[in-house]
Amino acid sequence: MKKNMGLIDRILRIAFAVVILILYLTGSLYGTAAVVLGVIAVVFLLTGLLGFCPLYVPLKISTRKK
Repeated sequence: MKKNMGLIDRILRIAFAVVILILYLTGSLYGTAAVVLGVIAVVFLLTGLLGFCPLYVPLKISTRKK
């Protein structure tokens, strides 16, 4: 598993996950939208922390500087 995400990409993903968490905890996000965005937020948080996005591999994308 070779890292393929740059620093800005990682920060944006983690920030998105935190915003979704805050919206959920304040009650602004509920129902189906909360579940769907919650799953996406978990995926973004994991990929952001690991620095690896599996979707980038088949698309041959890397935001990491050489």
